[in-house]
Amino acid sequence: MKVLLAAITEHLARCWHSIYLKHYKKLTLIISALFLGMILLFGWMSAQKVKEVVLEDFNQQQLVLSRHAASQIQNSLNLLRRELLLLSLSPSMQYSEAVFMGKRMMITFSSIKDEGGVRIKYVEEKTYRVHLADADAYRIDALAHDDLDYLEWARKKENKGTIAMSDIAFVDCGEGQRLIMKMATPVWQSSVDESHRIPTNKFAGVLIFAVDVTALAQKVMKGIQSGKTGYSWVIDHDGTFIYHPERVFVGKNAFEVRKERKPTISYARINEIQKERMLKGQEGTSWYISGWHRGKEEEMRKLIAYSPIRLDATREASLWSVAVVAPVSEVEGVIHSIQVRQFWLQGVGILVIISSGLLIMSIMLRWSSSLKREVQEKTSELRKREYQYRSLVEHADDIIFTLSREGHVLSMNRYGYQFFQKRPDKVLGEPIADLFSCENAELVVRAIYEVFDTNTSKQVTCSVRRGEQVSWLSINFSGLVDESGGIHKVLGIGRDITERMSMHEQMCHTEKLASMGTLAAGVAHEINNPLAIILGFTDLLLEKAPTGSDEHDMLKTIEKQGLNAKRVVENLLSFARRTEHREENVDVNKSIEEVLAVVGNTLSVNKIKLVKNLARDLPAARGEPEEFQQVFINIINNAVAAMKKGGVLTVATRMVVDEGRGIEVRIADTGTGIRKEHRSRIFDPLFTTKKVGEGTGLGLSVSYGIVTKYGGSITFRTKTADEARETGTTFIVTLPAIT
Repeated sequence: MKVLLAAITEHLARCWHSIYLKHYKKLTLIISALFLGMILLFGWMSAQKVKEVVLEDFNQQQLVLSRHAASQIQNSLNLLRRELLLLSLSPSMQYSEAVFMGKRMMITFSSIKDEGGVRIKYVEEKTYRVHLADADAYRIDALAHDDLDYLEWARKKENKGTIAMSDIAFVDCGEGQRLIMKMATPVWQSSVDESHRIPTNKFAGVLIFAVDVTALAQKVMKGIQSGKTGYSWVIDHDGTFIYHPERVFVGKNAFEVRKERKPTISYARINEIQKERMLKGQEGTSWYISGWHRGKEEEMRKLIAYSPIRLDATREASLWSVAVVAPVSEVEGVIHSIQVRQFWLQGVGILVIISSGLLIMSIMLRWSSSLKREVQEKTSELRKREYQYRSLVEHADDIIFTLSREGHVLSMNRYGYQFFQKRPDKVLGEPIADLFSCENAELVVRAIYEVFDTNTSKQVTCSVRRGEQVSWLSINFSGLVDESGGIHKVLGIGRDITERMSMHEQMCHTEKLASMGTLAAGVAHEINNPLAIILGFTDLLLEKAPTGSDEHDMLKTIEKQGLNAKRVVENLLSFARRTEHREENVDVNKSIEEVLAVVGNTLSVNKIKLVKNLARDLPAARGEPEEFQQVFINIINNAVAAMKKGGVLTVATRMVVDEGRGIEVRIADTGTGIRKEHRSRIFDPLFTTKKVGEGTGLGLSVSYGIVTKYGGSITFRTKTADEARETGTTFIVTLPAIT
């Protein structure tokens, strides 16, 4: 499962990398365009905000100008009021002193003419004489109709000390129409001089100033300029232009003159500003739509700042309003040029940054791709080495495995599973001790601990039971060191030495047989001569003893026992030394049939059932038929002896090709089996478990010698009652077949 998940993850990573490389440029361009667009949008929003701030600042500066202009005009009006009151307090005016009145009026006129004063008129109460002072000189003038109106107003005591200001109107002043405002104040005899030491407090007349309000405002307004082309204008409480740079507007109503000049434009905003704010004495800033400016006629937006001029604090409607205006384009033009320059600088900077970023990303991507290819090459090389290592381990004829400190199996090659005849899921993660018997498991675990503790290799030889077979292993344990130099696991390499152990045992057995043969040959040689003498003399005595006599019977007994002894000696000699023999092609099945024919009666007597399973077309074996029959008779006799209460004798032959072409003869009985302590000695000469007189202990040893002489082998498998419910022994004789 982990391998599958790793493969899926690696595949997805390769797919993602491929898609990433394929769409990298498009994604980069899209992201860059979005990034650039966002920057430009933020820049535009910032520019709009800056423009609003600059326009507001510009309008605030216009407001300062309008305040200044309103203040200057207010000062001029205050000066006119002061001069009017001062002149009314002059004794020459109050007592109509003709000698000084003219001079006094001319002095005052010289003071107010710069403030728009056109003339000064004094109307006497007693004589209705009108005294006039203007730019020409002092003189007596005719009584006008409105002079009587002012005289009537001044005569009232409640108007004493007050100043009446008329509405502005065009008046013919001899030099053309002027926009005139009149200022009047009553004259009472309240002053004293040497001629009038006691004031009479009588009404003397009315003093009237005629003021050219256009000139009064122009004195202040002509010096005011907002920006490069901005200008100012003044309207009275009716909305009549008192001053405007375009002279045609002076004296006309502001609500009407704009409509007359440019009827296609809506002046609702400026009309609202004038009506709701300026004519109500408010101060502030705003904008409106206009249709012309400084000779340029088109619809445009203008900034306006306005401030009030209060003529009479007691009358709310008695006020003028000063406005300073300038086209928005004049400010926006400057801002636009700055914004354009800033935009290009930002754009160039952004392009440089994006280009640098793309270049760096491209270099990093190429470097990443190069590094990835290098990693892939190294990974492929490591995989090849790992595959070679795994192939070497998996195809090795040794058991290779790794163990943890706790003795649990971490890995094992294929040969190991085959050797222990277990599946991987029954081995991996399980204790290694479960694969061995108790005594060998303790030996293995102790070796593992010693490797972990001492970091030295350890060699262990132990046996393993695999079914009915016992195998031997020679295991070398060594520690695997990690990066820190410590042992993190133990490597075990086990080699199957069963065959070597078997050969060793066989060599030991052969050496033992050789020693026994030498001993038997010596013993037989020493016994053979006395037996020959005994049998010779017995034969002579038998010739002399009458048949049927006791002596004759005793001599026959001696002869019989001597012959038995001779036969034993001959067997010993046959075991000890190789006698001359003749070899021929032997039909093994035929030899077995002849042997079974001989022992058939014995099997019947002992209630033994014979089962034959002889293979057809069995090849011949090279040897002597009599010796092969002797081998089969010895094994069958032992089987009959093991089945005292009857049983089944199975004789089978077959062709084997496992290790070369050969003939296998299996002779199995259902007897008691061979006890464990006797199994290693059954091929020893003179070893027998039979009672005295029933066997010599030479049968199997002689059979072993015959089979091995012809290049064959003889083995056995046996089960006793302690080991299995079905007991018995099977001898397996293998002979080389003739090819």
